[in-house]
Amino acid sequence: MIKVDDIVKSFEGTVVLDHVSTVFEDGKVNMIIGQSGSGKTVMMKSVIGLHTIDSGRIEYDGRNLPDMKEKEVRLLRREVGMLFQGAALFDSQTVLENVMYPLEMWSAMSDGEKQDRARFCLSRVNIEERAFSLMPSEISGGMQKRVAIARAIALNPRYLFCDEPNSGLDPRTSLVIDRLIQDITQEYNICTIVNSHDMNSIMEIGDNIVFLLKGKKEWQGSRHDIFHADSEALDDFVFASELFKKVKRVNN
Repeated sequence: MIKVDDIVKSFEGTVVLDHVSTVFEDGKVNMIIGQSGSGKTVMMKSVIGLHTIDSGRIEYDGRNLPDMKEKEVRLLRREVGMLFQGAALFDSQTVLENVMYPLEMWSAMSDGEKQDRARFCLSRVNIEERAFSLMPSEISGGMQKRVAIARAIALNPRYLFCDEPNSGLDPRTSLVIDRLIQDITQEYNICTIVNSHDMNSIMEIGDNIVFLLKGKKEWQGSRHDIFHADSEALDDFVFASELFKKVKRVNN
C-alpha cells in the first residue's frame, strides 16, 4: 500500500499539487486521471520520487519516502517496477536481454537463474519463445508493451507504476494490455498505479480511481462508483463523448 498524505508540489511558485491525500491499495489497479495540466503526471513522478515534494508524506507500507536516506531509496527501487509510456526497450538488446536488464542491475542471481526468470516473465505475458531472440524493432507495438511489462515484473515488484500503458495502441490491443495489467496485479497482489486518460481503460480495470482537477483531488472511487459520482467536472471528463453519455444513461 502507498499512502499519500497532504502532499504539495510547486514549480517556480506555481502550485501543481495542492494538499492531495489518497491511498493506493494492494491487489488493485489504482488509476490517476485528469485533464491535461491537472497534475496527474506530476503526482505519479512525485510518488515515485522523481520529483521532491514541498511538504507532506508518501508512505510505502509505512516508510516515508521524503525521509529516506539515499541507501534506503536505492533499496526501495528494487521493489518498484516501471512501465514507461513508449515501452522504452533497448534497441540494441534482444527481447530476452531487455527483460534480463533489471536482473543484471539489481539481483545476485546466476546467469542461468536470470535467464530462467526472464523466460518465465515473458511466458507470463504470453510472448512465445521464438520471439525471445528478436530485437524490439522486429516485434509489434503491442508485443513491445508486453515485453516491457515482463521487464517491469522481473524483480517481483511490490509496486508497479504504468505511465499511459495504452499510448499508441489500437483498441483491441489496449484491452489485452489492460487485462494483463489487471491479472498480474491481482495474481501477485501488487500495488499498481496507472496514469491514464484512456476512458476504455478507466471503465475496464479502474478498481480505485483518483480524479485530479487543477492540482486538487476532486473525486475518488471505483469504475462502478463513477456512474453515480456527484462531480460535474468528472462527468464532463469521463462522459465527454456521445458513446459514454449513452453508457452512463444505461447505468443510471
